[in-house]
Order: sequence, then C-alpha cells, then structure tokens
Amino acid sequence: MKPCVGLSTSSVYPEGTAAAFEISARLGYDGVEVMVGTDAVSQDPQALRALVDHYQTPILSIHAPCLLVTQRVWGTDPWGKLVRAKEAAERLGASTVVVHPPFRWQRSYAKGFVAGLAAMANETAVEFAVENMFPWRAGSQEIPAYAPGWDVRDEDYPYVTLDLSHTSVSRSDAMQMAADLAGRLRHVHLADGTGSARDEHLIPGRGEQPAAELLQHLARTGFDQTVVVEVSTRGALTRDDREIDLVEALEFARLHLAPGH
Repeated sequence: MKPCVGLSTSSVYPEGTAAAFEISARLGYDGVEVMVGTDAVSQDPQALRALVDHYQTPILSIHAPCLLVTQRVWGTDPWGKLVRAKEAAERLGASTVVVHPPFRWQRSYAKGFVAGLAAMANETAVEFAVENMFPWRAGSQEIPAYAPGWDVRDEDYPYVTLDLSHTSVSRSDAMQMAADLAGRLRHVHLADGTGSARDEHLIPGRGEQPAAELLQHLARTGFDQTVVVEVSTRGALTRDDREIDLVEALEFARLHLAPGH
C-alpha cells in the first residue's frame, strides 16, 4: 500500500479549517490533517465530522494544540490536550496524533512526557507521533526551548513525525534522521527550508532540503503511512495563487513517491 498524501489545514492559513477540506477534496488530496488551533471548527469533533461527510474527505491525523498561540486551546493542561486529541482521532477515524515535545517551562509535563506517551500507547490504537523540532536562536546563540529535547532520536518514542522545515531550522541531515528513526517513522510533514532560523514551511522543491530524495527513499523502503503537506501559503495574494502552490506540492509528493522513480 502506498502512502496517503494529506493536506494540513494550516497550509491554507489565513483561510480556515472548512476551506482546507474544500480545497483538499477539489485538488485531489487523500485527506486532511487537522491542526487544532484558534479556529473553533478545528476544536469541534462534531463540526469536523460534518466536513468529513460533506466533502467525503477523511481526516488522516490530528495535530494536537502544542504551539505558543494555542496554549489555551482545549484548556491549559497539556495532558488534557493529548487526551482530547486522542478522543477526537478515535471519533473521527484518524490513525495518528501529532504532538510536539514539551516546552522547557512545562516542567512537570516534560518530566513525565516519555513515560506518559508510552502509557497512552497501551490505551488506544491511535499512534502519538512526536515531531522533531529545533533549537531557538538569538543571534549566534542557541536557546534550548524543548524538553527532553528537540531531536526525537534522543528519546525512546514509539512513533515519530519527521518535519522537513524543522530539519532545515535545526540544520539536521534529514536523510540521516530518517534512517536513524527507521521503523519508528510513522508520519512526514512535507515542506522545505533554506536553513534560516525561521520556520519557513516552503513548498517542497523551493528550498535546500532533500525533499525529493526523502520521498524516493520512503517509496523504496515500503513506507505506507502518511505524508502531509504542511506549507505556508500566507503570502499568496489570491485563492488561485494559494491553490497553484498546493497543486505544486501535491504533484511533487506524488511524483517522488511513485514506485521506481
């Protein structure tokens, strides 16, 4: 079975969750990843179910509200957020919850994070895939923002997400990271970057990350999970411009995931 290619609802920002479903269905994506954020629709499983039914577009994954701007979405308890993400995934038929490592100031949450995820894995068929992040930078200094750390290879997470914009910011070797993660790699955020300290989420092929090589590697090694296009189109001047970018990203993914490419 070949990988599904999904569209993150964050990829249509500043348009909302409902627009992502409509665009995903019309452009031919295999489904969506719901970034739970400040958009009320993204937080409401009943509203999401209505979108699934209306557009006949499945939810492939739920991205838990882990960003600085979503610290109060679904409450302030980080474990509570993960429980709600799990429940939403179970209700909506999503196989994966994407989660970031805790921020360093979330000390209690960070201390029990690895063991807590292992315990939750025994309670549900939903897979919590922890995403590689990056050190924050101030000038020439790196600031450790995440605990236990930003590099998911350093912990015994059962499942992980590989994000190519984040490997760009951390200046990691994405191909080596994929090889090191091996069977734990369950989810990919397809994007690109130029090595900037800013999390760029460029259209794949427009930066310096080995996006094509990674997809080809996944195809050769029998990866049958989900690749999600998570890009920034906020600079698009019109809906048509945004869709041109999203078609380009989808065609890039399909081309390089094709067997024998």
